[in-house]
Amino acid sequence: MKNIDKAKVLILKEQVAYQEGQVVSKTLVQNEAVSVTLFAFDKDEEISTHESGGDAFVTCLDGVGRITIDGTQYELKEGQSIVMPAKHPHAVYAKEKFKMLLVVVF
Repeated sequence: MKNIDKAKVLILKEQVAYQEGQVVSKTLVQNEAVSVTLFAFDKDEEISTHESGGDAFVTCLDGVGRITIDGTQYELKEGQSIVMPAKHPHAVYAKEKFKMLLVVVF
């Protein structure tokens, strides 16, 4: 793991900060088996439609986001999670400021 304190109790949503007009990411783990990343989206910011080679588990840490999977939209609020299946088109949009934890398993 990188970019995060070890042997310390953390509040994940405090580990990445909002920036006006941007999507901010902080990678915690990146290898051939798994990727763990924190994201902070300013309101109305997005990651456009794309596909991933692994199943992507998303947990909302703050705010409200819209997750689109295969053209179907899902609203995600704090504490809620969803899996974006591998090789399916998906996108993320911040309906308001939105923080999420993304875990991709390859």
